[in-house]
Amino acid sequence: MANVNIRVDETVKHEAEAVFAELGLSMSAATNIFYRQVARTGGIPFALQTDKVPMRGGVPDMTRMTKEQFDAEMQKGYDDYSAGRVIPAEDVHAEMERLYGV
Repeated sequence: MANVNIRVDETVKHEAEAVFAELGLSMSAATNIFYRQVARTGGIPFALQTDKVPMRGGVPDMTRMTKEQFDAEMQKGYDDYSAGRVIPAEDVHAEMERLYGV
């Protein structure tokens, strides 16, 4: 085993540790997974796209968005509503109950 010392923004470190904890991983285990994937794929094992809206758990994370990204997401929602691309809340609740019992 080798030791690796890295410098990471403190906020990012805490956020990442919280995600890893949810997954049952230590920072060391998560780093090992990342290194193994880099070695296997011969590069970064995910797309590095800074123009995308920051996501967390498949949901846009407004705490990491620029004002422009946030405004664009809000506009998309408004456009969907205006165009009638909506699902009534009752239908969403019924589907959640059917699928998940909640």
